[in-house]
Amino acid sequence: MGSEEEKLELLGMWASPFVQRVKWVLKLKGIEYTYTEEDLTNKSQRLLNLNPIHKMVPVLIHNGKPILESWVIIEYIEETWKHNPLFPVDDPYQIAMARFWGQFLEEKLTEGIRRVLMSEGEKKEKEVKQVIESFDVLEGELNGKKYFGGDKVGIVDIVLGSILVCVDVVEEIASVKMFDSQKHSSLGCWRKTFAELPGVEGDSPSKDDLVAYALHRIT
Repeated sequence: MGSEEEKLELLGMWASPFVQRVKWVLKLKGIEYTYTEEDLTNKSQRLLNLNPIHKMVPVLIHNGKPILESWVIIEYIEETWKHNPLFPVDDPYQIAMARFWGQFLEEKLTEGIRRVLMSEGEKKEKEVKQVIESFDVLEGELNGKKYFGGDKVGIVDIVLGSILVCVDVVEEIASVKMFDSQKHSSLGCWRKTFAELPGVEGDSPSKDDLVAYALHRIT
């Protein structure tokens, strides 16, 4: 890359699944970037200036301009760097379905596991049941395919991969079981295949570190 302004930079925080998915996208597409870790308990003035509305990471800075929100950032990356596409190419229906399943994951799993963590008693049991039912739906959708889009990794795989890291953490903290790799055997095989991808393998925080971080945040 040329001048300082042309460099691509990602502002993030090590434990954020939303930052993790952007990192995976950049690595799977082979895009060079610099990474700056933010302390969200003592947010930098730079972060506050770049993202004054939400004041959160991830923030991608390209040509001096900030792009905010993980899904928006990923779509921006896809539009800017066309190689190694993670969305379906030239198929409006399949693109729409990828967005549908991405929204499903956020609404049913990201929000679902958050509610599990914050609930107690019967309410927690109800939320756990809803998350399990969502995994049932995903098991049917995957239906033995290598990835959700077929033979090639795509955006739905990346989003689900980042969420499952959080599922492991919440299961331990909340003493519940939501993901069963035997019951959801296709998802279990998919998870192993996804975790071994170059660009994904070895590039996630450890479960122990995430559990310790989460416990510190909620206590």
